[in-house]
Amino acid sequence: MNKKILLITPPFTQLNTPYPATMYLKGFLNTIGIQSVQVDLGIEVILEIFSPSGLDEIFDLTDSLGRDRLSDNANRITRLKNDYLRTIGPVINFLQHRNPTLAHSICERKYLPEASRFAQLEDLDWAFGTMGTRDKARHLATLYLEDISDLIVEAIDPHFGFSRYAESLSVSASTFDTLYGALHKKETLVDKLTLKLLSKKINESRPSLVALTVPFPGNLYAALKCGQWIKKNHPKTKVVMGGGFPNTELRSLSDSRVFEFVDFITLDDGEVPIMNLLEHLDGKRELQDLKRTFALKENIVTYYNGSKLKDLPQSQLGTPDYSDLRLDSYLSVIEVANPMHRMWSDGRWNKLTLAHGCYWGKCTFCDISLDYIQRYEPIAVRLLCDRMEAIIDQTGETGFHFVDEAAPPALMKELALEILRRNMTVVWWTNIRFEKSFTYDLCRLLKESGCVAVSGGLEVASDRLLKLIDKGVTIDQVSRVTDNFTRSGIMVHAYLMYGFPTQTAQETIDSLEVVRQMFELGILQSGFWHRFAMTAHSPVGMNPEKFNVKINFEETGTFANNEIQFTDPVGIDHNVLGDGLRISLFNYMHGIGFDIPLSDWFSIRVPRTKVKAGMIELALQKEDKPTSRPLSKVIWTGATPLMVDASHEASLTTTSLLFSNLNSDLLLDFPCEEGLWLAKMLPRLSFRQNSPLTLKTLEDDYNATVGNDFSSFWNSDSLMELKAFGLLIL
Repeated sequence: MNKKILLITPPFTQLNTPYPATMYLKGFLNTIGIQSVQVDLGIEVILEIFSPSGLDEIFDLTDSLGRDRLSDNANRITRLKNDYLRTIGPVINFLQHRNPTLAHSICERKYLPEASRFAQLEDLDWAFGTMGTRDKARHLATLYLEDISDLIVEAIDPHFGFSRYAESLSVSASTFDTLYGALHKKETLVDKLTLKLLSKKINESRPSLVALTVPFPGNLYAALKCGQWIKKNHPKTKVVMGGGFPNTELRSLSDSRVFEFVDFITLDDGEVPIMNLLEHLDGKRELQDLKRTFALKENIVTYYNGSKLKDLPQSQLGTPDYSDLRLDSYLSVIEVANPMHRMWSDGRWNKLTLAHGCYWGKCTFCDISLDYIQRYEPIAVRLLCDRMEAIIDQTGETGFHFVDEAAPPALMKELALEILRRNMTVVWWTNIRFEKSFTYDLCRLLKESGCVAVSGGLEVASDRLLKLIDKGVTIDQVSRVTDNFTRSGIMVHAYLMYGFPTQTAQETIDSLEVVRQMFELGILQSGFWHRFAMTAHSPVGMNPEKFNVKINFEETGTFANNEIQFTDPVGIDHNVLGDGLRISLFNYMHGIGFDIPLSDWFSIRVPRTKVKAGMIELALQKEDKPTSRPLSKVIWTGATPLMVDASHEASLTTTSLLFSNLNSDLLLDFPCEEGLWLAKMLPRLSFRQNSPLTLKTLEDDYNATVGNDFSSFWNSDSLMELKAFGLLIL
């Protein structure tokens, strides 16, 4: 196939790191010999806007409006035009990890022009007062950019946002009318910059196919604007669109006008659909034999899925390829309101997955009927670590965000062991389910391998509702798991949900009390409340009668048909609770407000909580069933112990061993024969061994060599100290 593909991420997704879809596709195309070029138009447009020339144009456009049409805040920014033009270049360089000494000038508050965003500082000083100079400067620089963004939104483009563009046109858009109208209006500043950069990339790469990834509603408009320009200016170049938004929202697409902007729309994993599409464009495959692809036939939107080729296993998809991307140009900004959101936006993260799909796949609010969740396929850890090492060599970055729906605990354990065996230096985080497999010892192993954070769904924080959504966890269980992670030094973020069908105001307030207790005890460090939305591909959307809700039947739209409007017979207006939930959580995340009555967070009357004081503390005192089984793996994470010569009489009957880990030493005495046996076995238990020994193997060897009661030895005070020091049972 003599084809060249241009892979595009349209504006906007993230400032700090590229969205991974194009890297995945490029990695796959490398394996089949297809040449491709990728570009993140989002970061490139941002850098055009936030530059001296970009700001100059913004101020010119603003001046043309007249001061009487601007707010006091916007007028203040325009009066400081020269200060913004003077500082924008250095600030962008600073946020790109260049010129770090600028932090001192920024923190003195005599360098950056300040508008309304800086008014937050008096209230938020307690939230970032403990930050280092550089982090505080990045936060101040972030506020500075947000001030400029406010001016753009007010005076130039109401659709502008750093991580989304024209999102309101795409959210719950059952018809294409509004979006279609916007696409035919006069070009905005963002449009002009996007299309200027697109034209340059098209002329440089001269592709036969342009592939647009649309993961979110906030980059759909820009994607279609790109397609519109290509079809007008390069009519022979074909345009295909795929990604998370089409996968969930456009599965029943029927509006032919969409194909004025693109030629094809693919669903779910893109590798085989793209490969089949290239064969079709080469004349080697009929249209009806494409895979999961929409196209226009005789002005009718037609779905083609006649391909016999199955989706390829993860092992055949290649290593994600970051070449072509301007990796040193991304901006590391700091938002302090939410620790996990800060991690999301701070620093450059390489994106990978441990497994395709979700190993649980039962949550009733989730789109579990769709391929990206339904089809579960883990990746072999050796291949995964090979890919990690290749990406590190390519990018120079050792941070990884595993973007799984829910990372499998067993696979996380094997990944951690492989990372340690290879002496890899990495930092990583991922999404999990708070299941009991995450014992304290497993969490300690994950920490040893570089895991710094996990996020997971506590959701409704009510045992009745957790059972109703088939989460497979209880509040007690979540409490102990979050405690295990926290004690291991791993930050925990909880996804929280309110407004699930049949949820009462009482249950929402009780959920808040559960969350309050967990933050007060320090076993949660971050959280975010989401308003429940019913989707067409979730069990609750497909079987509403099972959840005692009524669908508000409307005629199916011709464009996006995913979110479903429904009536809950409980009759609670959950929206009025949202502000109170968010404000209280904001305070809890910063360690304050625990003594404030829950009712004080709300502007309406709410019921008193029925959750008992100390409920979570009591849950932490309960012990999970012992996890030490005969086939449990025993792992030693410290150095080889040193046998110490003792000068006391007991040395004739005891063996003294000095154990060392990264932080401290531990001297323990053992009965002579047991100590000698342990000194011999520990190197075989090292995480560096390819085949860790099981507890049964250890017991058998002990019985054959020492001959004493293994249970007494294994549960002795000395062994308990050694387990706390770094002997793990997994």
